[in-house]
Amino acid sequence: MAVKLVANYSKRLGLLGYSSHQFSVTVESELHNTDNVSAEAERLYKTLQSAVDREMQSTGFVPGGEYGSTERTPPPQTASHRPLVNGSHSKPWKASDKQRELVLKLVENSGIEIEVVETISEEMFGHGDLPELNKIQMSGLIDELLSRYGKRQKRDTAPAAGRFNGRSIR
Repeated sequence: MAVKLVANYSKRLGLLGYSSHQFSVTVESELHNTDNVSAEAERLYKTLQSAVDREMQSTGFVPGGEYGSTERTPPPQTASHRPLVNGSHSKPWKASDKQRELVLKLVENSGIEIEVVETISEEMFGHGDLPELNKIQMSGLIDELLSRYGKRQKRDTAPAAGRFNGRSIR
């Protein structure tokens, strides 16, 4: 009686622009006895790993940072509308206008220096260039700033007295 040995090797690599690259190979081998299962499994694993690693070296299309964006290109900003970073006008931010405004408002209201925010960004994302942070990174930075310096108001999650799921309790 023949024994089937099924082996699969899969690998996923993260790429720039929140993209990933995955490749998987599966093979089925028939063994006529169980004496060499371990050796055959080792051989198949090495063969599959080598094949997958070789193929993964060609990443093909890798989307850029703006790929898939449905946002229109914003109109050119005048000097008065560009954000201030380190006291000078700088390039437009990749994050949303609301995110930029919130960060700058937090800096203004909390009394922290913009350099502190840039240092936190450096710790979190490997660079302190705030205009270069994308929306997801900026969201993480804002959460961190709020947890360190912001005042969050607690919401009352208890139902109104005498009511449960919109119905009166009597």
